[in-house]
Amino acid sequence: MAKWTPTHEAPEPLEGPIVPTIIGGTILWFVLFLVQLPFYGWFDDHGHLWWLWTCLAGGGLGLIGVWYVRGRDAALKRLAAGAAAEGPSPAAE
Repeated sequence: MAKWTPTHEAPEPLEGPIVPTIIGGTILWFVLFLVQLPFYGWFDDHGHLWWLWTCLAGGGLGLIGVWYVRGRDAALKRLAAGAAAEGPSPAAE
């Protein structure tokens, strides 16, 4: 079987407001959990209790995501600041 090779270069990754996006999603998961919490009995009676725990798990994983993307964002800023402090490289001339 022949190995597949791409016919074009992969596009650059999209960068945007990653940290606020993850924080917003995490807040949304926790709000959904809190909104569903008063209906715990109904969910339990109808076999939909997993909806409640899915929202709580989404919020918890979102907290891990916030920690991760804040560290990633800080590392990218440090890298950019280090590259700016060095100035243009001799190979670029």
